[in-house]
Amino acid sequence: MKLHELKPAEGSTKTNKRLGRGQGSGGTTAGRGHKGAKSRSGYSRKIGFEGGQMPLQRRVPKFGFTNNNKVYFKCVNLDALDGLAEKTKAADINLQLLIDNGVVGKNDKVKVLGRGELKSKVNVEAHAFSATAIKAIEAAGGKATKV
Repeated sequence: MKLHELKPAEGSTKTNKRLGRGQGSGGTTAGRGHKGAKSRSGYSRKIGFEGGQMPLQRRVPKFGFTNNNKVYFKCVNLDALDGLAEKTKAADINLQLLIDNGVVGKNDKVKVLGRGELKSKVNVEAHAFSATAIKAIEAAGGKATKV
């Protein structure tokens, strides 16, 4: 066997029908059926069009409300910060450390809440703090800094 003798297995390939190449190629419609918009050149169906049936995006009702002016915070509790401080052995917990460890996303605003206990002395940097979180951080000997 040589490189120029290679060919696919028998019956594994077939030639495509050449459509719309004149009378000799088998009729005038070229597989498009008869008349109508779909048979004509330049036709493109609208996105979401379901043949006149009420489309899905109009059948499903609108729901809820999003206030564009509200600031949404990703909440992080003290017990999560304590676990992170033990794991990383860091004295400062800043936003970059939280992002690197997958606690928050890079576009999230972070608010520290007071659930759990903070045993280690850490300086915490976040966008917002609850009053109980500030007390607990300062009681452990750390500092709460707003960004």
